[in-house]
Amino acid sequence: MPVNNRSKLYVVYDGHCVLCSGTVDFIIRKDKKDLFRFTSLQDIPVTAGLGMPGDTEENESVILIENGKAWYRSTAVLRIMRRLSGGWPLLYLLIVIPAPVRDFFYKFVARRRYKWFGRYDRCPVPDESIREKFTDTIPAINV
Repeated sequence: MPVNNRSKLYVVYDGHCVLCSGTVDFIIRKDKKDLFRFTSLQDIPVTAGLGMPGDTEENESVILIENGKAWYRSTAVLRIMRRLSGGWPLLYLLIVIPAPVRDFFYKFVARRRYKWFGRYDRCPVPDESIREKFTDTIPAINV
């Protein structure tokens, strides 16, 4: 039975980032329940709708929108992992580490992601077989 769009989880990511796009591919492969939908920071006016400061091109956070609430950085990553198939939900146990500590490591990688993994000039176009998983709209956020 297909999941309705209200129960979808929306992942907002940096579409120019090779690491981020690879992570989206990974999530799609491990998303056996078809829970996730994706949009890049470059496709929507994120700063106004999600409460993230600064230029969307410079945003260092993955954002997960779950039931009208936005989750950022390491918390978003862990909440994504707990919904994937296989052993990945075990990583959610790291949630007991205080967010400032987790986010220190998240930001360390995020600030170096282009240097270490590269940058696309344009967001990659998803293959036709997974195109329905990508959107240019996101649900409203409860602030």
